[in-house]
Amino acid sequence: MTGDGAKTGLRLSGVRYGYAGGQGPVLDGIDLEIQPGQVVGVVGANESGKSTLCLVAAGIAPGTIGGRLEGTVRIDDINSSHAKPYELSQRCGILFQNPTTQLSGIAPNVWEEVAFGPRNLSLPLGEVIERVEEALDALGIGALRERDPQRLSGGQSQLVALAAVIALRPRYLVLDEPTSQLDPEGTRLVGDALVRTAQRTGSGILVVEHKTDLLARLTTEVLVLDHGRIALRGPSHDVLADESLERHGVSPPSDVRLRRALTAAGVPIPDLAV
Repeated sequence: MTGDGAKTGLRLSGVRYGYAGGQGPVLDGIDLEIQPGQVVGVVGANESGKSTLCLVAAGIAPGTIGGRLEGTVRIDDINSSHAKPYELSQRCGILFQNPTTQLSGIAPNVWEEVAFGPRNLSLPLGEVIERVEEALDALGIGALRERDPQRLSGGQSQLVALAAVIALRPRYLVLDEPTSQLDPEGTRLVGDALVRTAQRTGSGILVVEHKTDLLARLTTEVLVLDHGRIALRGPSHDVLADESLERHGVSPPSDVRLRRALTAAGVPIPDLAV
């Protein structure tokens, strides 16, 4: 964590947000900070406010979709409420659950789809090529470069959409269920790519994900949302093993479930700690 005078970090302070015409706040009293290079996970039951948290953290709510926001959201040195959309998009990239909502629909092939964002930043051609190739390689989808983006499977589309976000090299990434349409191998590829992205570029990552095995491997900190409030937060291994996790609609990682089953059966578990 940084001091009050620090200008780095994606920071939500006392955030309360409700959609226009809604009956009440969807987020209520959220305090959250993500530093460059840090990966923070978010879990919670359906309708707990996870997707709304992504929209607010990226400045899309209320900036683009309206609604009422109380508190502040700062991306490094700017207040998201006062920033223009293009300023926010270069600082914080977002990946939605449904990839079709953010593929351009005009690119003739996957390579051009991933290049669409960097081209719009007016980058030199050499840098555009470097970014696209790096993103395709990170996700293991180089073989798709000549494919029509409209003729991909759901999992392939999700990987292409993520590559397009990574190619923009934003300082922060907000990912809403990035592996929802992926098989175990695709999930592994995304997890590996996100770890490399955080390490190589120093991007801070907020990832909403119901696959707690992935979060256990990927994140340093996890928070649990319940009815728009943070019910639990702390180091990933502590939160994901918390006895109350399932009461918040979240299934623990497989190793936690296994240890509990062995303990319940009276099977001794060796202490592997060194």
